[in-house]
Amino acid sequence: MKALDRILQRWRIAKVRPFIPFGARVLDIGCGDGALFRLLGNHIGEGIGLDPTLSSHVQEGGFELIPGKFPEGLTETDPFDVITLLAILEHIPESQQHALAENCVLRLKPGGLLVVTTPSPHVDHILNLLLALRIIDGMSLMEHHGFDPRQTLAIFSMPILTLVKFAKFQFGLNNLFVFKKAIDEMIH
Repeated sequence: MKALDRILQRWRIAKVRPFIPFGARVLDIGCGDGALFRLLGNHIGEGIGLDPTLSSHVQEGGFELIPGKFPEGLTETDPFDVITLLAILEHIPESQQHALAENCVLRLKPGGLLVVTTPSPHVDHILNLLLALRIIDGMSLMEHHGFDPRQTLAIFSMPILTLVKFAKFQFGLNNLFVFKKAIDEMIH
């Protein structure tokens, strides 16, 4: 990762931090190198990260990084206080997005938060230019498939989830969605 990649990543993590309560049990889907856990440190009670690009299993402090895809790679069955999908949804094929959402809901505690960030479609053009100039590494840009962040609401449209926060950040080029799982699971 180059310096600008790290800056953008840290900015994204800073934007989601207010939605991760102190001592929370967090699942980070598409965790990369575990930056979320390293940056939040002792703020998180326990962290589990899954990423298919990891070459090996990592156990460090209060978190664990597991090579693999969600949900297949997750052996943990206890529910999470927070599940994060930071710049991940645009990498998931449309045919798999609803299953991803359903699996997130299954693994989220009642009252838990699902925190999603996704870039604007215009970002791909900017990132391709920065990649050509070798200013960024362009983490998995070839996997982007023209995802429109407005689709996020439809993907996570379930009676058991409520959108509690939507915001644009990074000069309007990134989007934050925070969904809360109903406390009464009889809703669905």
